[in-house]
Amino acid sequence: MITSQDRSIYLASRSPRRRELLAQIGVKFHLLLFRDLPQADPEVNEDTIPGETPHDYVVRVCRIKAEAGWKRMQQRSLPRSPVLAADTTVAVDNRILAKPADRREAAEMLESLSGRRHEVLTAVALKFDERVELAVSRTEVEFRTLGAEEIRQYVATGEADDKAGAYAIQGRAGQFIVEIRGSYSGVMGLPLYETAQLIEKIGAVHDRRGGTGGV
Repeated sequence: MITSQDRSIYLASRSPRRRELLAQIGVKFHLLLFRDLPQADPEVNEDTIPGETPHDYVVRVCRIKAEAGWKRMQQRSLPRSPVLAADTTVAVDNRILAKPADRREAAEMLESLSGRRHEVLTAVALKFDERVELAVSRTEVEFRTLGAEEIRQYVATGEADDKAGAYAIQGRAGQFIVEIRGSYSGVMGLPLYETAQLIEKIGAVHDRRGGTGGV
């Protein structure tokens, strides 16, 4: 049974955007960082599986991250609290655009998004003991047409590095977007509505009257 003594959750993510978004809705959290980069951890393999749909991919990776975070909490003998994890991917024509391997691939991704609509899917999971609650946010984003030089200049800023779909909506890429249908925070990497719903389901809801959150 979750109690209200510690009043916090663990965030299994290195993303500063996810920290900012959790703080925005008043959820108290502790960082549960991996000692190595997630890509170097066989338990958090973000490689795609042939034939896997974008939805199945983002759900699978998110669940793996939550399970790995819970395992690390136990290995470090930390106080038991729910572990929050999330994963974001971009999809165009049902093709997964994960994080680009290099800036050449980042430019290719942006070319494929230019003048088109695409989907951003973010899965968020909250694990406590054997229970895992998971939700997926799906948002439609339309880019205006981008010129080759414009893409080159954007990629050179480094903002596309390590970003699903090779862009950050909260940064310079905001000027590329004609329309968004869905969750802005989901495109940033943590859909706030779905996250709050999961926290409530698992009993880690923040005290709306007091303005701080946790278990």
